Amino acid sequence: MRSRAQVVVIGGGIVGCSVAYHLAELGWSDVVVLEQGQLSCGTTWHAAGLVGQLRSTESMTRLIQYSTDLYGRLEKETGFGTGWKQCGSVSVARTPERMVQLRRTAAQARAYGITAEVITAGEAGELWPAMRTDDLVGGVWLPGDGKANPSDLTQALARGAKRRGVEVAERVRVTGTVVKGGRVRGVRTSEGFIECEVLVNCAGQWAKELARQAGVTVPLHSAEHFYVVTEQIAGVRPDLPVLRDPDGYAYFKEEVGGLVVGGFEPDAKPWGMDGIPHPFEFQLLDEDWDQFSIIMENAVQRVPALESAGIRMFYNGPESFTPDNMFLLGEAPEVRGYFVAAGFNSAGIASAGGAGRALAEWIVNGQPTGDLWPADLRRFAPWAGNDTWLRDRVTEALGLHYAMAWPNREPETARPLRRSPVHHLLAAAGACFGSKAGWERVNYFGPAVPYTFDRPEWQETVDSEIDACRSGAALFDQTSFAKFTLKGPEACTALQWLCTADVDVEIGRVVYTGMLNDRGGYETDLTVTRVAEDEYLIVTGSAQATRDFDHISKGIGEHRAVLVDVTSAYAVLGLMGPESRNILQKVSKAELGEFGTSQLIDLGHATVRASRVTYVGELGWELYVPAEFAVTVYETLLATGVTQAGYYAIEAMRLEKGYRAWGRELGPEVTPAEAGLLFTCKKTADFRGMDRIHDSRRTIVSITTDAHLWGGESLLADGEPVGHVTSAAHSPTIGRTVALGFVKDGTLVKAEVNSAGERYSAQISRKAPYDPTSARVKV
Repeated sequence: MRSRAQVVVIGGGIVGCSVAYHLAELGWSDVVVLEQGQLSCGTTWHAAGLVGQLRSTESMTRLIQYSTDLYGRLEKETGFGTGWKQCGSVSVARTPERMVQLRRTAAQARAYGITAEVITAGEAGELWPAMRTDDLVGGVWLPGDGKANPSDLTQALARGAKRRGVEVAERVRVTGTVVKGGRVRGVRTSEGFIECEVLVNCAGQWAKELARQAGVTVPLHSAEHFYVVTEQIAGVRPDLPVLRDPDGYAYFKEEVGGLVVGGFEPDAKPWGMDGIPHPFEFQLLDEDWDQFSIIMENAVQRVPALESAGIRMFYNGPESFTPDNMFLLGEAPEVRGYFVAAGFNSAGIASAGGAGRALAEWIVNGQPTGDLWPADLRRFAPWAGNDTWLRDRVTEALGLHYAMAWPNREPETARPLRRSPVHHLLAAAGACFGSKAGWERVNYFGPAVPYTFDRPEWQETVDSEIDACRSGAALFDQTSFAKFTLKGPEACTALQWLCTADVDVEIGRVVYTGMLNDRGGYETDLTVTRVAEDEYLIVTGSAQATRDFDHISKGIGEHRAVLVDVTSAYAVLGLMGPESRNILQKVSKAELGEFGTSQLIDLGHATVRASRVTYVGELGWELYVPAEFAVTVYETLLATGVTQAGYYAIEAMRLEKGYRAWGRELGPEVTPAEAGLLFTCKKTADFRGMDRIHDSRRTIVSITTDAHLWGGESLLADGEPVGHVTSAAHSPTIGRTVALGFVKDGTLVKAEVNSAGERYSAQISRKAPYDPTSARVKV
């Protein structure tokens, strides 16, 4: 054992070996991989080995596409067989609703450059002769998907890494991490101490506890996960595609003339609540036919030959799952040099190649080289590391693989968690709540209704909330905003480098600004309010709290300024609409400021900060209320007769006005030129990424159409993909669907939108469809 390495990778599964392989490929060969048992002995060895390319976002799809490319060439490079076979996959629908989802999937795949074909039930049967099809509506065929042997892939990646100088040490257990000055300094192992600059935690279901020892939050929890391997079945051939029957919670793949039959049951069985035992190598849990019965019964319905097929092996191999069913990737915000690649939600084989490369590039370059936000470890805060919360959430998370991908689907378990001070008042008024970053937030006021791809039953209610805001005023609880204070003699200097806009403004001014990376892409967009000569209030989105705090903290560097998270100290109440000034003047004696100003005002018996900004395109104020006064202030405002409204209304109104949202329209690969936000970039001072702000490959545009859209639909010109929809909502103000999206040609004025296989005409414009300034007061 060496006593020092530049990088220590903990975990010799497929992900750890992929990270080491790609680090070495990038020229970082001073790497040691530590495996407490033998390579692939934890979760990797019993994985089913399915490799499906399509994911919910383009960036994650590209990541899996790279995996398929890597697995296809790895055997030739290393001389070690991987079992990779591009056999394609068929997904089938038992219901019309599932078929709509599959049609949406196919349209999305084509927009991402993936071959996908909507097929009939009969055509699905031709691809998979052993399948019953008389109860199916149809399916989708993806010929680029495949399967691989997980253990062999791991060995091939390890061999490729070792050939480039990486050391792989088996039977070495990590017992602790040494952190000094907020940075990784080394690891303690069963064979001694290893000094290192970078630590990569790829320890699978051990990753959470290992990270906890270093003060790092890795929110994952193990669950029992099942599949069986059958004896040979007539008609099952080696080139049989992978079959997915999500309505039956089941998947099937060929293995030695028989079938691997597994799935994702809707009510999972957590495991390891008292910790993962040691050793736990090439080990399985007890059979549980009761838990597996819902999958097996549906599998027999889909493949009748299973009723008489012999079972060679029942696999119950625990795997780690995350609260949102997406893996965890990136540098931990708590400790510099501590990287994580874990929680792969039974999709580690498909993801390992691309995730390994993405993390290696992050380590070598000091920042991500692409948009990794869906998998970014920093989407979770320390509260998400609670074991009880994770145990309850994982019962639902596992089943999300095959659950209906309904628009606006909300988690059902481990709720409520985070509640604003006025939550009880909202509930009493009949609020239907959603969940964002653990916060309970009002979607709309009315009863919960079934999910649908069509016009939802809540639409009329939301339309009335929008009408109230556009014609009078509406009151919104926006407490879930993340709120930071930056204070110190060099706070302004630090922010001037980080922000695209000029924040060296008068005290009491609010500035909307972006923060970019070195490639000119958006790391975030937020508002900055100067509340004192040496102090700023920074307000950003609920889901971005940890990520933005980390980004700003790193950007401050050696400047004399301190960043503090004050989210829990303040409720935020949004009073928006043309009557908002009149309402405030009923309960306050203050002289209310102009747009972009922020001031302390009296409001009833309380004193609050009133910032005149808007995300709905109307005259309005965000009221920052100390938490202990929130109920009093809310009741004071309600007494004026103002209408209460929720986030669905906010979403529609911001789309009417063309306002961008980070994570949808804005992200690490979107520049100000592409976003149409060059006007927010200062011209008189340097800022990070300023030399790339004019880079442009596409344009964000507003879209109007009579089609009912949810986001994710592709845009076509002459039948060819030219862009996609990022966000969409029905607009009662316009009387049509309003949306934002990307197009390759910013001069495009007409297109077609592909909604679940149906084409509708759409109008494209770089201007917002709604402009209240032409008729009313400047917002």
